[in-house]
Amino acid sequence: MAEQVYFEDVQEGMDIPTLRKDPTTQQLVKYAGASGDYYQIHYDLNYAKNNNLPDVILHGALKNAFLGQVMTDWIGEWGTLKKLSVQYRGMDVPGTPVFAKGVVKKKYQEDDENIVECEIWLETHEGQRTTPGYAVAALPERE
Repeated sequence: MAEQVYFEDVQEGMDIPTLRKDPTTQQLVKYAGASGDYYQIHYDLNYAKNNNLPDVILHGALKNAFLGQVMTDWIGEWGTLKKLSVQYRGMDVPGTPVFAKGVVKKKYQEDDENIVECEIWLETHEGQRTTPGYAVAALPERE
């Protein structure tokens, strides 16, 4: 687990540490079983290609989970993820790495909470942003 980040240490414009994921077709099958999403485009190559896809593709909700993980890893045990939203704008395929990234857009105090708003995204190894998103977290203060 990463070291705890505190509100005082965060600055607008700072990068959130990148999280690399290396999805595999096995992970997609396991995710299908765990989530109940058995749509064939996620595990059947022939079905995916017959539907004009380049390969089987990652589940959207799995990509959402990667972005949730980049945030929860960063905010640490004492942070609270208050909001996470994403849009699916591109396809990601197993066998190629994807990178969950983010940047702090705003920080402020509201209702006795230390709030940070972040732009987050998933991008391919070629730098294409496939899954843009937004997150809001509350961070602890140093004692």
